[in-house]
This record gives sequence, C-alpha cells and structure tokens, in this order.
Amino acid sequence: MAKKEKKVIAVNKVVRESETDKIRKLDVATIEKNILELKQELFNLRFQAAVGKLENTAQIGKTKKQIARMKTVLTERNNALN
Repeated sequence: MAKKEKKVIAVNKVVRESETDKIRKLDVATIEKNILELKQELFNLRFQAAVGKLENTAQIGKTKKQIARMKTVLTERNNALN
C-alpha cells in the first residue's frame, strides 16, 4: 500500500483587529473622553429619533454597544489593579 500524502495548504489569513482590541490600546483618559463624546452623540441620536429625523435607527444600538465596550475595558483594568 502506498502512503497517503498529507497536503499542507498555507492560507494567508488577514487578521482583523476587533473593536475591543483597538480600545484596549488606548489610555484611560482617552477612553473616558470617548465615552463622554459617545454619550453626547447618543443623546443627539435619541433626540433625532423622537423628532422623527433619524434615518439610521441602528446607529443608536451601535453607539450604546461602543460605550459598553469602553466601560468594560475600564472595568477590566480596574479589576486587574485590585
């Protein structure tokens, strides 16, 4: 019997950096500043939604998730210090 050859296929993967990884590279002051800016943006989006001027309603959810990601990173850092 002939031995079966194993084929090794090299795949060039493009590794994408997640949003959370990008946030982790920032310092605490920058993250807190970004949270404040996103909260202001969220206020404006909610106001636009209430008035009926908001076209992309999914933007509200995206903004809320971005704030949550940043707060999570801050909590992780705080817990790592304790």
